[in-house]
Amino acid sequence: MESKRILVVDDEIGIRELLSEILFDEGYQVHMAENAEQARAYRNESEPDLVLLDIWMPDTDGITLLREWVDQDLLTMPVVMMSGHGTIETAVEATRIGAVDFLEKPIALQKLLGTIAKAIRGYEPKLPSIAMQSQEADMNIGVRDAVNIGAQEAAGQMLQVYFPLDLPLREAREHFDLIYFDYHLRKEVGNVARVADRVGLERTHLYRKLKQLGIKFVKKGGPDEPHQ
Repeated sequence: MESKRILVVDDEIGIRELLSEILFDEGYQVHMAENAEQARAYRNESEPDLVLLDIWMPDTDGITLLREWVDQDLLTMPVVMMSGHGTIETAVEATRIGAVDFLEKPIALQKLLGTIAKAIRGYEPKLPSIAMQSQEADMNIGVRDAVNIGAQEAAGQMLQVYFPLDLPLREAREHFDLIYFDYHLRKEVGNVARVADRVGLERTHLYRKLKQLGIKFVKKGGPDEPHQ
C-alpha cells in the first residue's frame, strides 16, 4: 500500500524538521512548506492526504490560507490546525471553516499520531454545512443564507453540522452554542427578537450570549429590534 502524503506547513524550521522526522519514521511521505506561498504552490500541483497547518505565520496566516482553499474548492483533504497560542475562539473558527481538528503546541507524540490517523481514516469531503456556509470572517447574517436554510427544510432535507467531540466539556458547549445560535440567526434573517422567542431566552440575555460567542449581528430599528 502506498504511504500517505502529509504536507507540514510551519514557519519554524525546528517544528517542520521534528514533525518530518516523526512522521517519516511512522511511514508517511512528508513534504514541507515554510509559508503559505509554498503551501499554495504544493497544493496547486498535488493533493496531499493530510495537511498540518500552523495558524500564526508571518506572510499569510493559516486561517486565511484555509479560507482560500475553501473558496477555490481545493479543500479536498483533511487539514489539522496547529498553534502554540491557540484559543477556543480560534479552534472554533478553524473547524467552522473546514479544519478537522486543532493541535496545541507543544504537541504530544501520541496525540499527534492519533489525530493524523483518525483524520485520514475518517475524512470525507463535506458539502458546506450550516456552520460552514459563510464565506465571510465576521459571520454576518444574510438573506441568501436564510433562504437556503428554508429551502432545505421545505424539501425535508436533513441539515448536517460537523461537531468535534474531542474537546473539554466547557469548550464543547461553547462550540455547540456558536453553531446553534448562528443557525437560528440565519434562519430568522438576523432578527434577534424572533430568535429570542424561538430559543426561549430573554432578548438582553441573548444579546450578551451572542457578544460572548463573538457572533456579530445588526440591531435593526423597528418594532422587533431596539435601536443600537
